Amino acid sequence: MSARFTNKVVLITGATSGMGRATAERIAAEGAKVVLAARGKEAGDALAAELRAGGADAIFVPTDVTAEAEVADLVQQVVDRHGRLDGAFNNVGAATAVGPLTDIDGTAWNADLALNLSSVFFSLKYQLPVLQASGGGAIVNNASNLAITGAPGMASYSAAKHGVVGLTRSAALDVAATGVRINALVTGGVDTPLLRNNMGLPPEEAVRVAGALHPIGRIAQPDEIAAFVAFLLSDEATFITGAALAIDGGMTAA
Repeated sequence: MSARFTNKVVLITGATSGMGRATAERIAAEGAKVVLAARGKEAGDALAAELRAGGADAIFVPTDVTAEAEVADLVQQVVDRHGRLDGAFNNVGAATAVGPLTDIDGTAWNADLALNLSSVFFSLKYQLPVLQASGGGAIVNNASNLAITGAPGMASYSAAKHGVVGLTRSAALDVAATGVRINALVTGGVDTPLLRNNMGLPPEEAVRVAGALHPIGRIAQPDEIAAFVAFLLSDEATFITGAALAIDGGMTAA
């Protein structure tokens, strides 16, 4: 394993499972000082302890990223502990309002946008000044293949993820001259607890059904996403910004 992140401070939201956890493990192994954020304190504390046991500098900060004040406090805790921020993976999201658009009420619509879009806005708002003060860095926002396509019954989620791509591109242009890069992931299916538990099928059947939707014939493993995130956060990707990059097994190629 390389040491691309030695002495670099990286913040990961949605860090306790799936893609967030895999990315935390990957970049910690490459030398990063990681700050983990999620709602679940028990899982977060356990992951931070596991990473520290492996020699990493890791802390967990319980955070609801749909609450602006909590995001502000999270970033301030990064500054208080490390004095800088070099990278962030904004990884929170889930489809919470599923069904025909005409059946979704305003409360459910707003909740989906808060979780999938406003959370990214709040994160960027407070991360960017610290990254700029630190001399630059990189941010990766996790979107979805539904950020550039649509699907029946997924109107609010798809709208929010389209918003993440637009937000990523505009924010990237805002800060392009300051040494900060921002990109979005267009992810396909990934073998996470969320996918296994939220399709209304037995977990292994959910993996099989989701895999059949991908031209490559399977869904991704979290480690595959983590490897791409690590690349985008590293100095090997210094000419990539404002992009929506597909890592989706060919789903959006059609």
